[in-house]
Amino acid sequence: MNKKILFLVIILVLIIFILIKFFAINKEELIFSGENALELVKTQVNFGPRIPGSEAHQMTVELIQTKLQVNGWTVEIQNDKNGDYKIQNVIGKSGHADSPWIILAAHYDSRFFADQDPNAENHNAPVPGANDGASGTAILLELARIIPKDLEKNIWLVFFDAEDQGNIQNWDWILGSKSFVDQLEGKPDKVVIIDMVGDADLNLYYEKNSYPELSKEIWDVAKQNGFDQSFIPQYKFNILDDHIPFINKGIKAIDIIDFDYPYWHTINDTSDKVSPESLYAVGQTLNQWLLTK
Repeated sequence: MNKKILFLVIILVLIIFILIKFFAINKEELIFSGENALELVKTQVNFGPRIPGSEAHQMTVELIQTKLQVNGWTVEIQNDKNGDYKIQNVIGKSGHADSPWIILAAHYDSRFFADQDPNAENHNAPVPGANDGASGTAILLELARIIPKDLEKNIWLVFFDAEDQGNIQNWDWILGSKSFVDQLEGKPDKVVIIDMVGDADLNLYYEKNSYPELSKEIWDVAKQNGFDQSFIPQYKFNILDDHIPFINKGIKAIDIIDFDYPYWHTINDTSDKVSPESLYAVGQTLNQWLLTK
């Protein structure tokens, strides 16, 4: 073998090595990371309770907006009001307008009052909202990082405000999603809400108001990916959540929620109750569903 041929062989080997490394890195980037999602939960909780009108609430809006923009999503802020309080839904858009229209959504606000806390002295304290608020938001932000931009779907990631303030004077439940649906032009093909999905003891049942065929579709994907211990294909709860305004408009929508969470609306809904494994189970299920369905 002369020197010229040897040189060409070496160059070819180097090119192949670089290509292998490049595609390996790209493949890794498309894998949902439960650890990344957990860090996003902690970031939100460290801001403080994201109650409407608070600095922590505004910091979360800015976090969502920044993460979406960095990952190439088109961002819109949809504004409304409840009395003197500003309601801000954050919408990230990606994909092709003429493709199947999928909305994945979660609420980011946390509750003014921990009125389910076993200690009555804590009932006027705000809820930290690690699982109830931050977990769904974190999963959507991690999905924003990995969803391919050339996916043949029109995907919206929607972060609802003012979901969690019902049974409080001058407030109601699901105000952000009600406002969103009232202003929505057109009809999405499918809507998936995630709420309280980071509990270390994750038990996700079919929700009774949800569109049954869509529930089965996603639970089947979970089973195919080894998450059937967390996604339990049985009906258990009837929940008022952000899927209801869509259902009332005749839109196929479901709620993925673990309502067995013992720290719901207490001061103990903190980051240590959330596990990266649970965040991964939900996030990777949704990722695979988007890629394959």
